[in-house]
Amino acid sequence: MLTVHHLNNSRSQRVLWLLEELGVEYDIRNYERDKETNLAPPELLDIHPLGKSPVITDGEFTIIESGAIIDYIVRHYGAGRLAPVPGTPAYEDYLQWMHYAEGSATLPLMLKMYTGRLGEGGEPLQPRINSELDNHLGFMNHALDNQDWFVANEFSAADIQLSFVPQIGKLLYGLDNFPNLNAFLERIHARDAYRRAIARGGPYAFGN
Repeated sequence: MLTVHHLNNSRSQRVLWLLEELGVEYDIRNYERDKETNLAPPELLDIHPLGKSPVITDGEFTIIESGAIIDYIVRHYGAGRLAPVPGTPAYEDYLQWMHYAEGSATLPLMLKMYTGRLGEGGEPLQPRINSELDNHLGFMNHALDNQDWFVANEFSAADIQLSFVPQIGKLLYGLDNFPNLNAFLERIHARDAYRRAIARGGPYAFGN
């Protein structure tokens, strides 16, 4: 059976949500961040050399990276659900959003978080980082003009993959200038499968 190695307050919450949306049976192994460093515990090194989350195991396979994990689950367990038909224009759009979430949109958020810990030392970088946040959050916000979901206005795994960006963006930067993203968060947080994933994965500081 598929096992999710779940770190509290991490991207692995998206994996639980996807599995709940699909109704897939899975095991969950919980890991807790170090209360002082906020880092993942060394036990995750026993699962993968990087010692990071998310990571899943499924038979002989051990898979890391949110996008790769979500793609694997949709292909092997989705039965055609939560992704457009391959070869269609919607599928190409879907792939773009899936890669964009971690490939581009998350970087300025991580920079915001890490430089925020530097105090005055990080101040010179803030204008550039904020400009990038406005650029990426604005891009996503505009994509939701007159629609609820990112791909062909149909809920898909791309929405699950993208969810982490406005969740962290709201905490680190605020979404007052991005009303479509605020509305997107309200929609996803109200989904039954999302609530089940929270109940199973434990407290999640980035979106309840």
